[in-house]
Amino acid sequence: MKELKDLVRPNILKLAPYSSARDEYSGQTAHVFLDANENPYNSPFNRYPDPLQTELKAMIAKIKGIPSDCIFLGNGSDEAIDLAYRCFARPGIDNAVAIEPTYGMYKVCADINDIEYRPVLLGSNFELDAEKILTACDNNTKLIWLCSPNNPTGNNLDRHEIEMILMKFHGLVVIDEAYSDFSHEKPFRLELANYPNMIVLNTMSKAWGSAGIRLGMAFASKEIIKLFNKVKYPYNISSLTQKQACELLKDPFQVDKWIKTILLERTRVIDAINILPICKKTYPTNANFVLAEMDNAQDIYDYLVKKGVIVRNRNRVTMCSNCLRISIGTKSENNELLAALRQYQIS
Repeated sequence: MKELKDLVRPNILKLAPYSSARDEYSGQTAHVFLDANENPYNSPFNRYPDPLQTELKAMIAKIKGIPSDCIFLGNGSDEAIDLAYRCFARPGIDNAVAIEPTYGMYKVCADINDIEYRPVLLGSNFELDAEKILTACDNNTKLIWLCSPNNPTGNNLDRHEIEMILMKFHGLVVIDEAYSDFSHEKPFRLELANYPNMIVLNTMSKAWGSAGIRLGMAFASKEIIKLFNKVKYPYNISSLTQKQACELLKDPFQVDKWIKTILLERTRVIDAINILPICKKTYPTNANFVLAEMDNAQDIYDYLVKKGVIVRNRNRVTMCSNCLRISIGTKSENNELLAALRQYQIS
């Protein structure tokens, strides 16, 4: 890996970050707050939130096994994705390499930041080829995007191939582990000490059942996290989100129960879909969804919409022709989906 100072955009390296009122007295005890032009009434919502989410990060650190100063919290994982471009990739000069197909926000954020985006096709079974990824890189490649388990395919990327990229690439490798709680693979976040050029993404939206609070995580070296905190907006995580996340983190065993239930339902749903004549195949999945190749994905999708059952039509995604991505719901939701598919088959 190149030295971090050689990867950071020069203007970001020189940037003087915004100093929030809450930063200035950090570490001191205070009870009268007349520094931030807040309304003194309507407590506690009248006060700005902790800009560095200290209490929340301490709780996440214990559960995720990551030091607090190696954690960044964002408004969904999308904020961390955007910050990676804003911190490291020079608009109109640098580029990013990513697997294809994968999560669409990597490209959207590249386009917003005027960064060339270089997709590299996965193999016929959605497998990762490290050499193909590395061959697509040049001296101006700052970021490589990997998602494992991948979205929309659901499969884990081969660990050996990921490690090869981490060892050979001189820039930053971002591994999105949004769905890792549904997989038995050891998460890469636990390997931070071995790979200083790695950023690992995670989220409260999936296993933790909290998409509505919009809380994403990035795990990386202290130096990378400092850069993210330098560039982010001062109060990016609301008090309401921080409070709700803290409440959720008090009961991680409930999340374990949800995961076990979802995995059991995943097996049941896949088995039921596979025996339908309208299904050509389902792809192996390590996530809380399954990618299914159908006879006519568009017609089946339209039919399900009329039935009030919404899945994701991935028909136009590269390598996903005639595919539907189906999230695993509750038992009753899954039953309604399967009943509708069986009725479609009869009709």
